[in-house]
Amino acid sequence: MKLNLPNTLSIIRVLLVPIFVITLLLMRKIEYFGFIVPAIVYIITGLTDMLDGKIARKYNLVTDFGKFIDPLADKFMVLSALISILAWMFLLGNTTLGIVFIPVILIILFRELAVTSLRLVVAGKSGIVVAASMLGKIKTVSQMVGTVIIIIEPMIPFFSENHILSYISMAVMTFTTIFSGIDYFKAYLPHIDASK
Repeated sequence: MKLNLPNTLSIIRVLLVPIFVITLLLMRKIEYFGFIVPAIVYIITGLTDMLDGKIARKYNLVTDFGKFIDPLADKFMVLSALISILAWMFLLGNTTLGIVFIPVILIILFRELAVTSLRLVVAGKSGIVVAASMLGKIKTVSQMVGTVIIIIEPMIPFFSENHILSYISMAVMTFTTIFSGIDYFKAYLPHIDASK
């Protein structure tokens, strides 16, 4: 199978996810590098997420395989990152932070599953594709930036003790996730006939 650039980026994203998980969990006791390396891997993973769709649309490289692998890679990245960061928090002994992060994870996962399900139903019934909204893009950026902040915070004096940056990041991630989810529901629900 011949892969174009956007599909190659999606495959790279899938391959980078286990590397992120491994570096995050196994390097956690290594000073500085144990936080910098997984953060860099995650940033690269996030960049592939931002680039593949833009390149595919701009250069008319949209394929059936791309429509399949891109959202799959996105969900794989989000799910793996959230679960591994939760495990990482508990392994570092940040129990309170981990407990607070659990409802954040549940909200993000519920939103992702709900919106994906709505997209599939609407696209399958009517072929309508609702474009990503500005709130959706803000949500994605907030999750990426928030994740990186949470990972590198243990390197920052003062904040490494009270986790203020992590709590702020979690709050921003939660609010943008909720509001972007509501925005998508408003966009998709009019296209669903509950009587059928």
